[in-house]
Amino acid sequence: MRIVTRPDFDGIVCAALIYDAETIDQPVKWVEPSELQKGNVDIQKGDIIANLPYHENCSIWFDHHYSNIIKTQFEGLFEIAPSAAGLVHRYYRGRLKRDYDDLIRQTDRIDAADLTLDEVLHPEKYMFVLLSMTISGRSKTDEPYWNLLVELLRRHDIETIMADREVARRCKMVKAANTEYKIFLQKYTRMEKMVSVTDFRSLDQTPEGNRFLVYSMFPEAVVSVRISYPDEDRQMVAVQVGHSIFNRHCNINVGKMLANFEGGGHPGAGACRFHRDKAKKYIPAILNRLLSNKNSTLEGPVLS
Repeated sequence: MRIVTRPDFDGIVCAALIYDAETIDQPVKWVEPSELQKGNVDIQKGDIIANLPYHENCSIWFDHHYSNIIKTQFEGLFEIAPSAAGLVHRYYRGRLKRDYDDLIRQTDRIDAADLTLDEVLHPEKYMFVLLSMTISGRSKTDEPYWNLLVELLRRHDIETIMADREVARRCKMVKAANTEYKIFLQKYTRMEKMVSVTDFRSLDQTPEGNRFLVYSMFPEAVVSVRISYPDEDRQMVAVQVGHSIFNRHCNINVGKMLANFEGGGHPGAGACRFHRDKAKKYIPAILNRLLSNKNSTLEGPVLS
């Protein structure tokens, strides 16, 4: 039996809970949603998929993304909810060996971007928020760290986790990166009416940092778009879209819209990846739909 999930905070918490409830005899398989959607992941009988699209070969499935709704009967739990980890927690509640209630409350808030301005500006004051920022799915070389967090979350409280040497080192790196990221956001973000567009494609390396910071820096924006090359070969383009968590006047179902551009997500946030040859067609189409700010016409035909 194997856990298949994605390398973000919600996915890591999912893995911790499933390990606690089930007899898992293989390492976690860490994958991105686009890999699964494009059939590039070998899903086997007995696999438990969490926080990812459904696959017919899996034995149990948990997810909460609007764009991943299916009509097929399955074992597990799907619901439009703040986090996939919350669904895993509900499903296994009677089988878990520890009290994860506080962890789930915090995961729900973080994955649903239900944060205060102070938490966004000063994440170092909030342990769960800061911990979540140490996780990036950008490089497979971080896999040992994802596995470490799964083990720590299974066995320790947040204070003990934050005192771990590797976690503390990552937190220090995050604090420094967030300071630099603010400078990058200021330089590479433009406003198109009520849409903030951050385009990092001209940079040799895509900067990482506090994904909520853009909403505090550009308060007039109701939705943000972040464009980058996610891989070193620069053949794929990544577009991340999110409703402002402070200026809540975006009417777009982001996950449903991005399903037309090889992606998906939630009503309020999502992402897509596509070959760079499609960028001149896809990116203007995404921006035009966001600028319309009308949900009724967003779910047009899939672009070829």
